[in-house]
Amino acid sequence: MTVINRFRALRRHSTEETVPAVTNTTEEPKQDSVADGTAPVTAPEQEQHDPSRPSEDLQHGVKNIEAVTLTWTKATLIAVFINIWFLYFVNAFQSAVFWTLVPYITSEFTAHSLLNVIYVVGDCMSAATYIPLARTMDTFGRAEGFLAMCIFATLGLIMMAACHNLPTFCAAYVFYNIGFSGMTYSIDVITADASKLKNRGLAFAFTSSPYIITAFAGPKVAEDFYGDISWRWGFGCFAIIFPIVAAPLFCMLKWNTHKAKKLGLLVREPSNRTFLQSIFHYNNELDLIGVILFSGGLVVFLLPFSIAPEAPNGWGSDYIIAMIVVGFVMLFVFILHEAYTAPRPMLNWKLLSDRTVIGACLLDATYQLCYYCWNGYFTSFLRVVNDITIAESGYVANTFDVVSGVLLLGVGFLIRRTGRFKWLLYIAVPLYIFAQGLMIYFRRPNQSVGYLVMCQVFISIGGAVFIICEQLAILAAVDHQHVATVLALLNVVGTVGDAAGSTICGVIWQATFKKALQNYLPQSAMDNFDLIYDDVETQVLYAPGSPTRLAIQKAYGYAQTRMLAAGTSIMVLAVPWTMMIRNIDLKAVQQVKGTVF
Repeated sequence: MTVINRFRALRRHSTEETVPAVTNTTEEPKQDSVADGTAPVTAPEQEQHDPSRPSEDLQHGVKNIEAVTLTWTKATLIAVFINIWFLYFVNAFQSAVFWTLVPYITSEFTAHSLLNVIYVVGDCMSAATYIPLARTMDTFGRAEGFLAMCIFATLGLIMMAACHNLPTFCAAYVFYNIGFSGMTYSIDVITADASKLKNRGLAFAFTSSPYIITAFAGPKVAEDFYGDISWRWGFGCFAIIFPIVAAPLFCMLKWNTHKAKKLGLLVREPSNRTFLQSIFHYNNELDLIGVILFSGGLVVFLLPFSIAPEAPNGWGSDYIIAMIVVGFVMLFVFILHEAYTAPRPMLNWKLLSDRTVIGACLLDATYQLCYYCWNGYFTSFLRVVNDITIAESGYVANTFDVVSGVLLLGVGFLIRRTGRFKWLLYIAVPLYIFAQGLMIYFRRPNQSVGYLVMCQVFISIGGAVFIICEQLAILAAVDHQHVATVLALLNVVGTVGDAAGSTICGVIWQATFKKALQNYLPQSAMDNFDLIYDDVETQVLYAPGSPTRLAIQKAYGYAQTRMLAAGTSIMVLAVPWTMMIRNIDLKAVQQVKGTVF
């Protein structure tokens, strides 16, 4: 998963066509020329601020990072980007190892069919984390939010290395997913703070480039861990490596914050709140009630769709009905709470009135939902149907990482030169729909792996453009104060799209694969039905060409084509969402201060 996952304004200003790679942004704000190349649109009303000092009307965390960028040198800026690159490298490496190993880990617990249940829980909890994390970064500082997510990620890795049953693995995955998703998000926010908007696509592309390397190295290392050492060390080694790589970025941010205070750029008034008043204050700031209602409601509502076929009475089981009803009620109460009772709502309703913000969020949700409709069982399909090794299946699945890693650099450069991004979406959307439609035909038995790679390349081209354009579009619609908020909003809807896509994938898998196995398996294999259904290692034990293996391959093809058909039909919605996004001129927008890229 590149992750997945996956990678996400502004004071308007006049700027020259060509600028140095690293500059002090001191231009005066003016009107922005936007919206499909027609009449100029007036920028939001802004106060004039001293370009040599942080803006006074910002929250403490945002003022902090402006003071930091005004304080640090070009050498420090370069060091920050290099450290971010290494963080992405470690993240990409461990992610490639995880996604290669996870089908075999769940199979060891005889729970291969429950893969998407794990993903749904992790994604729902992550979705509820982004807005409070954005609040933390805006209230306390970027370094503090980054540190919290690093702790979660490290704890998740340690728990994975030590787990011996499925419930512990599920809990570990929640910590792991929250930590690494939140860490990636916090790095994206810091990257946005340290780059001009027109260069930001190139900055995001640079920090994401390690995926080009780890796409091939990760699956091979995962295969060696699984076959020669232990899959537990596949997580244990990263629990040691990751904190060491993450520490320099935290230290650089804190050191330059200290420098800014010594220079008088940053002064924080002492708080007179008591301990209880502080608890009440930060509960309101982070909207903990909203977090509990949103995450709990989303998990409880989505899970039944993945586990209902395994319930004693299917959809008629009492607890399945109760979970759907309770989840729906919690989400409804969450909406009422956000609209009427939350002191600081998780969702900024004013931002949601901007058509560019709406369009970017809907495009991201649609893309993620479409992708995760079929991705959950892709490596298992390659292993069983195409009869390739663990490493080779990882290579094919990671085609996205290689192609997008190279392409993102080109896309970032084009955006920097033209200052526009929307025209790329007009190419990416139809290409992505076309490629996924092709996969419906080629994702079945007796098809060459080469055709699957070809489709993955086309999908990677479209997906790479989506990733950058969604981030730039939503960042170009707000000022610096709201950078963390809109990136959090984009991550929330994208992660909910992940969870919904994984839910659809699980529902289709439960409804098709098991039924197809029952229809296709020879009678001689029926005594081993449960193991065949739940354990990918049992599936590959049957020799290629044997009646049982052919039946399993046919069942995979039956399920996969229906997953892809669902995803392709959903992806058509990307067309109207693209039309909603304004064609903003990124060169005419100022957002950050100080020494930035």
